[in-house]
Amino acid sequence: MSAPTSPRPSLHDRHHLPFAIGAVALVTLGAFENRAVTTVLPTVARELDGLWLFGAASAAPLVTFVVATTVAGLWADRSGPTRVLYAGMAVFVAAELLMGLAPSMVPFVGGRLLGGFAEGLFDVGLTVLVARALPAVLRPKMFATFAAAWVLPSLLGPSVAGFVAEQWHWRLVFLLGVALLLPVALFLRPAMTRSAATHAVPTPDEAQRLRARRTTGWALVAATGLAAVTAGGSLLTREGWLQVTGGALLVAGATLLVPALRVVLPAGTLTGAPGIPALTALRGLLGAAFGTAGGLLPLLLTELRGYGPTAAGVSLTITGVFWAAGSQLQGLRAVQARASVVGLLRSGFALITAGLVGPVLLALDAVPVWLGLAGWAVAATGIGITSPTISTHVLTLSTEADQGRNSAASFLAPSVTQALAFAASGAAIAWQAPHLTGGLFAVVMAACVVMAAAALALSPRAR
Repeated sequence: MSAPTSPRPSLHDRHHLPFAIGAVALVTLGAFENRAVTTVLPTVARELDGLWLFGAASAAPLVTFVVATTVAGLWADRSGPTRVLYAGMAVFVAAELLMGLAPSMVPFVGGRLLGGFAEGLFDVGLTVLVARALPAVLRPKMFATFAAAWVLPSLLGPSVAGFVAEQWHWRLVFLLGVALLLPVALFLRPAMTRSAATHAVPTPDEAQRLRARRTTGWALVAATGLAAVTAGGSLLTREGWLQVTGGALLVAGATLLVPALRVVLPAGTLTGAPGIPALTALRGLLGAAFGTAGGLLPLLLTELRGYGPTAAGVSLTITGVFWAAGSQLQGLRAVQARASVVGLLRSGFALITAGLVGPVLLALDAVPVWLGLAGWAVAATGIGITSPTISTHVLTLSTEADQGRNSAASFLAPSVTQALAFAASGAAIAWQAPHLTGGLFAVVMAACVVMAAAALALSPRAR
């Protein structure tokens, strides 16, 4: 008689299901919070008499996210993901309470800063916990499920948040987030406790402590530089001393950002060296190409094609649905068994490159809207394939001692490149705001195609 074979591991078995539910619930909660804040922020700014701080409230989380991802990566490598996630939960509660109870716009912006920090802790801590709690064969499926967790918030989040704000009060949108975190924490607690108990963490020596402090310091420099570049790009379109200030901020921000990124990102990222550096660079190109195109597509539909906000927002729905579909496709056992990492990345980036041609033609009024959005659906399917593939392979190439640091870099890179791309494209749009043309949108979208094509060419270095 042949020996009995052990069943294949599954996200639905009793060992992994509680963690899978908790992890997906945490991602879903974060996604709802993201969509809800975007929906109610104009109402908050108006009622708190703080429209002048609307831009600061929008950009605040990005600045603290840069610092948080770096801190979380170092912390997770030193102490494991459990403390990082508990800290993220505490900061999340503080952020939601501060925003929900804010008497004016200034403390509300403070809550947004805390929210960005919590997001960075969650993203890195949860990624490392996936590596600790699940066997390698289940990680692609888990990351695919994370993508699917954004679908319902993308479809229903704005409507639910708007309904709560209109029928009761916008403050409830934030206070409800605190209540919903408790069941999420209860589902995650067993996996976090198990991770803390089964993974011994060595005491860092003095050299490691100094390296951690140095990296954290440079992360603060990077965040400062990024904030300066973002603000400078906006001011550059004004006149007089504001324009001069904008130029000075751009120069100062770039001066700070370049050396800081050389420290906080893996060595060789800026040149696309094989392995982790190439994966980090691919994530950066992905964020700039897809994120910029996706951010501008609703504006394109509104300004050039005359669509209202609801109809223009269909691009966000397409993003969520087809991103999830691509993620589910790459997570299939048959696909994982037959396709290599490089093959998946090439396929995904090829779809993104081809799909982004749709918005270019849409900007030039060369195709009907449905055909341009069909191209966008192709691109969204491509990012659904590439994003979880990169996340999974980063963990595969990392040792337990640097899972946090490498995962942090893969979150940090796209946040920086996307912010820079938004600053450049936003400045160009503001410059021509009175007379926006399809040509300007076409140039920006074409730049996104070029960045996606560069990622396609770089894909073989991800081995």
